[in-house]
Amino acid sequence: MHASSEASLFRERSSALGVRLTEDQAAKLLRLLDELLKWNATYNLTAITRPEEMITHHLLDSLSVNGDLSGETVADVGTGAGFPGLPLALVNPQRQFTLIDSNNKKVRFVAHAARTLGLGNVEAVHARAEGPHTGKPFDTVVARAFAALPELLQKIAPLCGSETRVLAMKGKRPDDEIAAVALPWRMIETRPLAVPGLNEERHLVTLRKQP
Repeated sequence: MHASSEASLFRERSSALGVRLTEDQAAKLLRLLDELLKWNATYNLTAITRPEEMITHHLLDSLSVNGDLSGETVADVGTGAGFPGLPLALVNPQRQFTLIDSNNKKVRFVAHAARTLGLGNVEAVHARAEGPHTGKPFDTVVARAFAALPELLQKIAPLCGSETRVLAMKGKRPDDEIAAVALPWRMIETRPLAVPGLNEERHLVTLRKQP
């Protein structure tokens, strides 16, 4: 599926995001897409199936927030087929990632992909985001196109402490949602994300929960 020229372009575009992939890392991420296509034939995990679009919409879009991660523990809420969690876990082996989704078939794929890629720092969890959480708050919680901000923040509250960094990945700048954010949540910043090869708007909203 992936010619060497395609892998080279992928690494080049990743570098533009500040993520310098090794050849092995790039090969593993492209293999992730191969595995996704195989499973997709049976389980309908993604509507995006053209290779070049999978690279931009799944891999590069995921890596665009790499520099915004904080701390050692990261939760990806509503991870779906593992994005952005799996690509971020591969390039951050020093961090522990918990990928959460309520769709069992998607969680099964995430667990399979983590094993296939040798990602020992990934735990796939079949659960609802708002379910009870008895562990320590995560250092970073990331969610890609999961829900409107007020609903998202309500659902992930059990996962967050006062030091948790919340990264909400959005398409167009969600000004109405931002205006609806209420205490105890505090806006840190909202900025556009430039994803190479992706001609669609992307924004990152960063928030924190006040003690």
